[in-house]
Amino acid sequence: MYKSRVLMSFVPLIYIAFIVCLLFDKAALAYKVSSLLSPAITILYFLFVKKKTIPVSLFLIFFSTSDIMVLFAKYIPYEINYFLGNGLYVAAYIALLFEICRRMCITHILRNLKIHLVVLTALNVYIVYVLQHVVTEHILSTMTGEYIMELTYNIVMLVLLSSSLLNYFHKDDKKSLLLFIGSLCIVFAEVIGVAYMYIANEGLLNFISTTLYLLAFYILFWQSKVKQENNAKTLLVEEF
Repeated sequence: MYKSRVLMSFVPLIYIAFIVCLLFDKAALAYKVSSLLSPAITILYFLFVKKKTIPVSLFLIFFSTSDIMVLFAKYIPYEINYFLGNGLYVAAYIALLFEICRRMCITHILRNLKIHLVVLTALNVYIVYVLQHVVTEHILSTMTGEYIMELTYNIVMLVLLSSSLLNYFHKDDKKSLLLFIGSLCIVFAEVIGVAYMYIANEGLLNFISTTLYLLAFYILFWQSKVKQENNAKTLLVEEF
């Protein structure tokens, strides 16, 4: 029990250290300290969650591996660091997307949530357009690998959010709600991160983005301990 409490205290301590670095205007150090949060939560997940799933495990491993690369960025060539780091994030989101989709009934969604699909698709196209417009101003050509990577990144991220929302509409239980809130926190963190990197290099944006990431990881950690509920209402709809 004592050891578990000590391990659990590592994440708050890292978060406090991150805030202290921001307060003392040490943005570079704060960025490196914040990169330790996801590896710490990943360790807690493997130690304290009994019923692990492969997709969530892969999500945590891919994400934390990319974060750890931040600590060694100056020793890694830019191209490798950029494409491998972002590729790992994309792989992490695809793994989480698989975790969500394997709980969904695609037939039910296509049959009963047509309007939701249309609205979400239109919204996603618009958000991707806005994000790519911001990114395009900071890369040399729209045909570069960076542009394609950013486009893929944003599409996967928004498909993840849309799928989690549709899954919640479909299942309407605690686990699906937590998956949706976790995905929502990730997307908000990513959007604010884009603003921090490309628009305004403000410590407050860094703080909000990192806090949302931390909240998302805790929610995903929590949902791993929640059992899937059989929604009688959903099952009845599917029968018809």
